Amino acid sequence: MKIKYVILAGMLYGTTLGLQAQVLPYKNAKLPIEDRVVDLLSRMTVEEKVGQLSKLLGWEMYEKDTRGIRVSQKLKDAVKKQHIGLLWATLRADPWTQKTLDNGLSPREAAKATNAIQRFMLDSTRLGIPLLLSEEAPHGHMAIGATVFPTAIGQASTWNPRLIGDMATAIARETSAVGGKNGYGPVLDLARDARWSRTEESYGEDPYLIGQMGQAMVRGFQGERIGEPDRIIATLKHFVAYGAPDGGHNGGSISVGERALRHHFLPPFQKAVKAGAGSVMTAYNSIDGVPCSSNAWLLNDVLRKQWGFQGFVVSDLLSISGLSGGHSTAINGVEGAAQSITAGLDVDLSGSGYGQNLLDAVQQGLVDRSVLDQAVARVLYQKFALGLFDKPFVDENLVDKKVATTAHQELARQVAREGTVLLKNEGGLLPLSKHIKRLAVIGPNADNMYNQLGDYTAPQATGKVKTVLDGVRALVSKGTQVEYVKGCAIRDTTQSDIAAAVEAAKRAEVVIVVMGGSSARDFKTSYQATGAANVETGAKVLSDMESGEGFDRVSLDLMGDQLKLLQALHATGKPIVLVTIKGRPLNLNWADAHIPAILDAWYPGQEGGLAIADVLFGDYNPAGRMPISVPRHIGQLPVHYNHDKPKHHTYIEIDAKPLYAFGYGLSYTDFAYSNILVDLKEGDNDFSCTVSFQVKNTGARDGDEVAQLYVVDEVSSVVTPVTQLKAFERKFIKKGEEQTFSFNLGKEDLKLWGLDGQWKTEKGRFKLLVGSSSDAVKLNAILELKKDYLF
Repeated sequence: MKIKYVILAGMLYGTTLGLQAQVLPYKNAKLPIEDRVVDLLSRMTVEEKVGQLSKLLGWEMYEKDTRGIRVSQKLKDAVKKQHIGLLWATLRADPWTQKTLDNGLSPREAAKATNAIQRFMLDSTRLGIPLLLSEEAPHGHMAIGATVFPTAIGQASTWNPRLIGDMATAIARETSAVGGKNGYGPVLDLARDARWSRTEESYGEDPYLIGQMGQAMVRGFQGERIGEPDRIIATLKHFVAYGAPDGGHNGGSISVGERALRHHFLPPFQKAVKAGAGSVMTAYNSIDGVPCSSNAWLLNDVLRKQWGFQGFVVSDLLSISGLSGGHSTAINGVEGAAQSITAGLDVDLSGSGYGQNLLDAVQQGLVDRSVLDQAVARVLYQKFALGLFDKPFVDENLVDKKVATTAHQELARQVAREGTVLLKNEGGLLPLSKHIKRLAVIGPNADNMYNQLGDYTAPQATGKVKTVLDGVRALVSKGTQVEYVKGCAIRDTTQSDIAAAVEAAKRAEVVIVVMGGSSARDFKTSYQATGAANVETGAKVLSDMESGEGFDRVSLDLMGDQLKLLQALHATGKPIVLVTIKGRPLNLNWADAHIPAILDAWYPGQEGGLAIADVLFGDYNPAGRMPISVPRHIGQLPVHYNHDKPKHHTYIEIDAKPLYAFGYGLSYTDFAYSNILVDLKEGDNDFSCTVSFQVKNTGARDGDEVAQLYVVDEVSSVVTPVTQLKAFERKFIKKGEEQTFSFNLGKEDLKLWGLDGQWKTEKGRFKLLVGSSSDAVKLNAILELKKDYLF
């Protein structure tokens, strides 16, 4: 809904509202939100308007001791001096914030803290404007006691948007219950370089898959409309092209043209905006020499004018200050603030990018008052829509019924199950029998709870997180002996005891090896002002962390002594199952050539160990699919499947194809595809094409199949991808039974950005490729359009 008012000669005119005896118009819940916004804006000073756009670090805004929980002096000072309108990560706990299980907040304490903050705002400020509390929530609320789901790359591996929507609903319920009303997520970056440290936060390399997951997250967070009970507004990250930086450097510049932006990087955001997202965050990087945080074309032209976005835009932490720092496009903070707000960036995450800088810019005439009013109106609108003015407090007595419930635990386990990808199963080694007499469970990630949770995770209570060792012990028979040896760390070679691991393997019938990577922060790690971790290279004992924000890599090899451990175990001649827990694709060439069974679980969350065990022992038939290509060598990067034509030729040393292709994943059963039918109906302004086919479970087990439809534009006026995912569906099919899949295509699905700078779907032939992955085509057909379609 648009805010209806006009700016004239720097003054705001809106609906004329007479003062009521008891209730000021902006406090009257019966009035339209637009009118409430107009009335409140007319009462605010310039200082209050500027302050409304400042979002400060929230974990410093409460105090907790033996006397209870209350607002801090820092909050009181910030409200008095800066008139702040938002807080970020108030309930966050991790090594960066220095909030632990002891000095952080339990869910009930969190509710008390946010209620105290809102009470202070209502009782101690001139206008009683509540704060909008934004929280990190990409794979669960990043707060003590909340449910921890698999990270986004694992969520994408489910290829099940409906399930991810359910997960987002659960995250929203937990976040809202303790006072958070804005969740950071989903992350819609295309991960085009696995060296990039934040690959785990992405949904992979494909714009269509990312778009489907993003829409599901937004709808799960927000419901049908902003303001529904137990819901929060989403913040889409990072706008735009953040996940393909030159050299894999986090926050680095990116070399990309407008057509590539429109074909690949922008569509996931557009779909999420269409789903109603309430907020968008700008990326740290620049595009074609213009930082995203001061890019009027991106924020005003594309996002608002072309897409109709009605929410507010927020900076990433300190990115406005980065205009006069890292990017050097502004001479000082005042000029940087003017550049950002004029370009359409509404909210400053930090409180230092705007604040006095923006106030000075307004007073010096660098920023028009109408621009300031528009930004403030966007923030206020979301606050009114969320009901913060009318119901600013949460019910502390309901917290235990909404946070970390049994239902949410079961949902976390299901997401982890569906996101587990079977990469190899030579000789049908899996599933394992629960009655094996002796099992060896070995590896740095076999019994390390933090290593399986990923970045942006709070401290966890003992016993809450179920590791792979826990899962194995829970499922095997009483007569099975399970022996655990760590063997080595992820990075630190001083902790290795390969000999003990080998001896355990020799005593076992089957060996389960769990290794990969880690994004687990520790309290010894130092951090940048943005929260990204500093890479420690000279420490005597290295942490396991090799992934997560700030940990970009120059190779994708297993670190430390992991490969040495795997090779030593292989030399015993015992059957080995490799389980990888990690945040980015890693070099698995040796494992693929020598280890009979491989499972990829990414970071599977708090119930991940149980979910992995469900797959290992056959209680769940895996059907996860890779959302990102796994390279054979770092020199292949970028290696995404949907690169632009022409087709890649082979290298001298290796094949150009990835080790595991996008969409790849095995099952404990087999599926046969047949009877593809194409029904095309062309109209004046659009066409309708239905692609249907049958899939039969021909194996001995029930299971899910993920059918995928790819399209190749045979001849086009501009270069298009060699192939592009356009539809998919995950269905459960009982053994011996057959299911019909049906996908619908229209002009929106086959469009391109033409030479004239306009969207169009061109006439001609399109190959339709149906299969179980991007490199496993089972059926094909032709769609031929007789005319062009314009937009």
